[in-house]
Amino acid sequence: MTMDRKSKIVIALFALVVLGIIITEMVRPKPINWRPSYTAVDKIPFGCYVLYSELPNIFPNSSIETVQESVYDALVERDILLSSNYIIINEYVDLDEQETHQLLDYVHQGNTVFMAATGFGWPLMDTLNISIGSDYSLKEGTAVLNLTHSNFNTKKFELSRGIFNSHFTSVDSTSTTILGHITYTKENFLEGQPDEKVTKPNFIKTQFGKGNFIINTTPQAYSNYYMLKGNQDYALHTFSYLEDNEQLYWDNYKKAGRIIIDSPMRFVLTQGSLKWAYYLAVLGILVFVLFRGKREQRIIPVIEPLKNSSVEFAQAVGSLYHQNKDYTDLVHKKINYFLAHLRSRYHIDTGTLSEKTIQVLASRAGKSMEETKGLIEFILHLKQKKTHTEQDSIELNKKINAFKL
Repeated sequence: MTMDRKSKIVIALFALVVLGIIITEMVRPKPINWRPSYTAVDKIPFGCYVLYSELPNIFPNSSIETVQESVYDALVERDILLSSNYIIINEYVDLDEQETHQLLDYVHQGNTVFMAATGFGWPLMDTLNISIGSDYSLKEGTAVLNLTHSNFNTKKFELSRGIFNSHFTSVDSTSTTILGHITYTKENFLEGQPDEKVTKPNFIKTQFGKGNFIINTTPQAYSNYYMLKGNQDYALHTFSYLEDNEQLYWDNYKKAGRIIIDSPMRFVLTQGSLKWAYYLAVLGILVFVLFRGKREQRIIPVIEPLKNSSVEFAQAVGSLYHQNKDYTDLVHKKINYFLAHLRSRYHIDTGTLSEKTIQVLASRAGKSMEETKGLIEFILHLKQKKTHTEQDSIELNKKINAFKL
């Protein structure tokens, strides 16, 4: 009894500890997720939920379309008759050659692309003749953003977290206008040398064909964290360089926080016609299984019929008699089997084979009197003989088979 009580106490204490851990985990505040996302639905510090929600107020005359596919596919399918803006914001935007060419054609036709990222891929940067650098620091400092326009240059915007101090190291002066700068403290790693405060361009407008690229190297300024910390005017001021056109494309594909489906069904589910064909096939199979399962009968077992061994028995007996050469006994048995056949089939008394028996048999069997009389007389002849030959057996067998036909 003592051992059982101790066991119960140990188990109860263990259960209380586990319950305490579970409750602690449930009530403990979740740690802040500082990963870069920049998607329209993420409410984490470096998501873009706040900015995306404010787009209808910033561009009241624009129809906003959220792009969930590559830049190439989105621009190929667009209505070329509508003037539009294309906004891409991410920590780094990696554009391949096809996407770059399509984006360049889009701007060349008179549209505007607004990009905020710390890099844009070599093909685009090479075409626009720009280069970007970053000054990383071992300790997190404060960067200050400002704009060059006379309406905005009196206000400073401080950023203190998640900043890479990215800036333009060179631009094409013939087609580029500096719109803003970033000021930060550049750490000097040489002993005895003071840190240096530098100001670099981080916001430009580059003309290309009939349109413009408006590029910012500080995407963090457009995140939820800074939009809610009093720096929302920076995003509004930078967007003022975009015309309120008929169409506005918000890129939600080139994002660090985009959810990627790695399933083999990804292609099928991303194609409208294939997706519905898949759903209909699954539904059809479920309906088939449901109704077929109700109507399906149990499998009827195959029962092999009993084999008729009488033929094999007759062959075995015949072979036995043939080997022993006992034709007399064989003839008597054939006669007895034949007379038994007449009794069972034609209901004839075969105890005495007379003229009356021949007439009744001929009538009931449908045979002629001559054939019937010849068979009966041959049988009477064999019954009177004491010994029989093989020829007698063969002849009797022929006459009986001919009569049965």
